[in-house]
Parts: sequence; C-alpha cells; structure tokens
Amino acid sequence: MSAPDTLLPDPTPQKSTEARMTSRKTVSLVTLTVAGALALTACGGGHKAGELPTPDPVSASLAKAESRELPQRIELSGTVEAGKSAMVSSRVMASVVAVPVKEGDLVAQGQLLVEIDPATAQGQESQARGALAQAKAGFALAERNYQRFQALQKSGSASELELDMARMQYEQAKGAVEQATGAVGAASSVAKESRVVAPFAGRVAKKMVEPGDLAAPGRPLVMIESTAGRRLVLSVPESIVAASKLAVGTTLLVTLDATPGAKPLPGRVVEMSPGADPASHSFTAKVDVGGALVPTGVSGRAVLETGRRTAVVVPASSVLAQGGMSLVVVKDEQGKARTRAVTLGSRDGDVVEVLSGLKGGEELLVGLSAAPADGAEVRGPASGEVKK
Repeated sequence: MSAPDTLLPDPTPQKSTEARMTSRKTVSLVTLTVAGALALTACGGGHKAGELPTPDPVSASLAKAESRELPQRIELSGTVEAGKSAMVSSRVMASVVAVPVKEGDLVAQGQLLVEIDPATAQGQESQARGALAQAKAGFALAERNYQRFQALQKSGSASELELDMARMQYEQAKGAVEQATGAVGAASSVAKESRVVAPFAGRVAKKMVEPGDLAAPGRPLVMIESTAGRRLVLSVPESIVAASKLAVGTTLLVTLDATPGAKPLPGRVVEMSPGADPASHSFTAKVDVGGALVPTGVSGRAVLETGRRTAVVVPASSVLAQGGMSLVVVKDEQGKARTRAVTLGSRDGDVVEVLSGLKGGEELLVGLSAAPADGAEVRGPASGEVKK
C-alpha cells in the first residue's frame, strides 16, 4: 500500500499578496508625481516651493518730500453786509397813505419811499406858528413899555424898581419869541417827514409797512442798502486777535460762497470793536471787499495768518487716490518701491501738505497712475527738489 501523498502549501495566496503590494506601490508613485506637478504649478513652475516671484521693475521720476516753514493760518467765517445800510423811519405818528416802492427796487437819493398822512403834522405846525405870533405881540408890548420906563426914570418920574420890572418883562417876552420860533422849526421839520425819502442811492432791502398801517416815531418803515460796497463781518476769538495782532488796516484774503471757483479777493479791515463781547469772548471785525458783486446776507470766509509752522510738502503728482485713501510710493534705501498711506492738508499750487505718513527727506515716485507691487525695483532719473 502506497504512502499518502504529502500535502504542500498552495502558492496562490502568496502570489495574490505580491500582486496587491505591487499595485499599491504603483498608485503611490502616481500620487507623488501628481502632487509634485501641482506643487510646481503653484510655485510658478520655475520657482522653488516657498519662493515668491520677483515683481516687475517700475520706472518713474523721483522727487523729495521737503520740510518747509509755512504760515500758520486760520479760517474765519462771516456774513456779507452792505457798505451802507439804513432803517428809515419817521417822527410822525399817523396813518401810512402810500408806499410807492417794493423790495428790490433801485432808488435814488431823495426819492419818495413812504407817504404818511400829513394832517396831524401840519396841525402841530400851525399851532406852533400861532404861538410864535402871540409871543411876538407880547414882545412888542414889553419892548415899548421898557423904553417908556427908561424915559420916565431919567426924568425922575419912575423908580428903579419899576424900571427893573419893565426890563424883566421885556427879557421874558424876548425869550418867549425865541422859544416859539424853535417850536415852529421843530414842527415844520416833523411835518416834512410826512414824506419819507431815501437818504442815499441804493436798493430797497425790506419793506415793513403797507398803506393803512400806523407809522410811529422810531418804527422802521423801509430798509435801504447801498448797491456799491460790501463788507464781510467776522467774529474773531480773543485768543486769535492777540496771536495775529489783528487791527484796522490788516489785509486778509476773502472767499465768498456766492462766487464758487472765483479767486480769493483782497480785503482790508476797516472797523473793529474796541472790546470783546463778554458772552462770546470775541471781537467783531468788518472787512471791506468793495469789489465783490454779491447780495448781502451770503456767507464768506477770511484767511488770517497767526504765525509760522514746519510742514512736510510733496508734489501733487506724487499722490495717488485709491480706495478712498491717499497714497504715495517711496523709494527705500535698497531702491525698492514701498507704498504708504498719508493724510493730506492744504494744497498750494503744485505742492500739497502731508500731515502724517512722511517725515521729510523721503524719495517719492511721481507721475504714476497706480501703485506698483511692493518691493518692485525702482528705475528712473535722479531725484529732484520739490518745485517752489
């Protein structure tokens, strides 16, 4: 009987395991190859991992930010008024008969503005003239009586006392005549004010009465303003007056809001209050701007110099406006472009003041349309001074 065959291990499972290991190696190699390709693509192909591409160089002209001594200025606001204005009234108390003008009318000096019922004023004038006639009659009698007693006293027929009494009556009658004469003149001048006329040539700014209204002494009837001559009325704090030495004759530059875009006008202080208002602690200054053809009541501003200060200025062409910010591009010590945000102040011609962001002496790129990439190499002509 033959011996049973010896059982040998099946080689199939081992081959299957080797095949699976070979397949896994192939997949891992493909994965590494794809990952490497993606990494090269992300790095720009020719750059190593973690290395940024070099920005393109920028070409521009250069200028330096300068520190300058500039005047310290303050802007004061005010209101324009006419060179001459008058609130016309009358001393007559009577009804208004007619107002032949309206607001905005041009009037000549002496032109009728308001007519008031003259009956009352004429009656008062007649009373004054009657009193004058009585005073003159009394004076004539006292004068003849005094002359008579002078003659009697010389002949011894009248005493010194009688002569003195006659002299007193004479002087009293003479004073009564003078008093009555003055009353007639006053009544006559009041009667003339029944016709209210323009005190000077100008324009009717406001009409405060209509026919039928009651005119009374001191009540404004019409407001007249001169057509020529304008003044800007400023309220100046007391500290500014002391620092600027503001006084009559000081020249200021005036800008009127009614003429936007116009050049500032030269103005001269023609009036100034001698003291400050105790409530607002400010002085009132009136600046003559006679060449301004603007209506009254409009607002204006005057620039007042109060001293000197140090400021940084740059060419206006070096400032870029992007995203609501003001930017400048600075060339650093390595010749690279660096963008900085700045705060701008006033502009004077081709230069603008920088309040923050620069300290002076920096080299700036001018004439750019947009900010270059940070760190870009700067190529261009030699730097120049800011034009004065």
